[in-house]
Amino acid sequence: MRLVFMGTPSFVVPVLERLNTGPSLEIAGVYTPPDRPRGRGQSPEMPPVKARALELGLPMFQPPTLRSARAQAELGALQPDVIVVAAYGLLLPPAVLDTPAHGCLNLHPSLLPKYRGPSPVVTAILEGDSVTGATLMLLDEGMDTGPILAQREHPIGPEDTAQTLTASLFALGADLLLENLPLWTSGQLTPRPQDSSQATITRKVEREDGLARWELSAGHLDRLRRAYTPWPGLYTMWQGKVLKLLDVAALPNVSAAGAPGLVVTLDSKEWPLGVVTAQGILGLKTVQLEGRRPASTADFLRGYPQFAGAAL
Repeated sequence: MRLVFMGTPSFVVPVLERLNTGPSLEIAGVYTPPDRPRGRGQSPEMPPVKARALELGLPMFQPPTLRSARAQAELGALQPDVIVVAAYGLLLPPAVLDTPAHGCLNLHPSLLPKYRGPSPVVTAILEGDSVTGATLMLLDEGMDTGPILAQREHPIGPEDTAQTLTASLFALGADLLLENLPLWTSGQLTPRPQDSSQATITRKVEREDGLARWELSAGHLDRLRRAYTPWPGLYTMWQGKVLKLLDVAALPNVSAAGAPGLVVTLDSKEWPLGVVTAQGILGLKTVQLEGRRPASTADFLRGYPQFAGAAL
């Protein structure tokens, strides 16, 4: 079976690797967006999927859009039986959807129709869900609206971040894909339409979402930190600089007087500092001041003793 893989970030690289070693599978091409300038020097940086595809010796394609006749002709010349999409980042127009005989299959890290859109993992953590999952679906012209081929649940652990959970869900999705791809192409799977009345839509995450709002509860702020790891992270402002709150936790058995946002010292080696919230204390273990390296709060306090008692 000839297939084309379309993906971009590091957490879908394992999907590409599994397909590359799958029985009776031939990867005719790998698609990823063009390299982008990064860092102070603005040097071009290749997407992780491209880096791994080159290591595997797979044919690479990086059209800026799939809407051009040239890109569509190039794709058609590969004669794929199926296209597999995993966090690609570009929309597939109707001409591309119609190219492979067995359609375009997409791995989505939620139990559709719940959490369609760009941030399903972040949203699941923010909502305090205990279970999420992976969905293998047939792409159509809508946003995550296509019929479902297979799904599998996955628990959300209390320490899961968007980074760890996304990696787990795409690893689960790779299993789902390898198990169901031969069933789909041999006509043994019947697509199940989504119940759009049960659909929920997620939104794009913005940098400002990570700004700590101390009028929230400590538990809610800890969920924000987990949901926004690795980006944009949970952060606050102190003395005109960004202070990243890298390792935090709601401390249910700790109390302190003060207005929300007050930094307090705690009688704990593990949590030397905390911040008063609308409900409970948010313990701080590791922080990073703008322009500095991450530091334990014990070390940070030695360098910036005035931080204790600060109003954030």
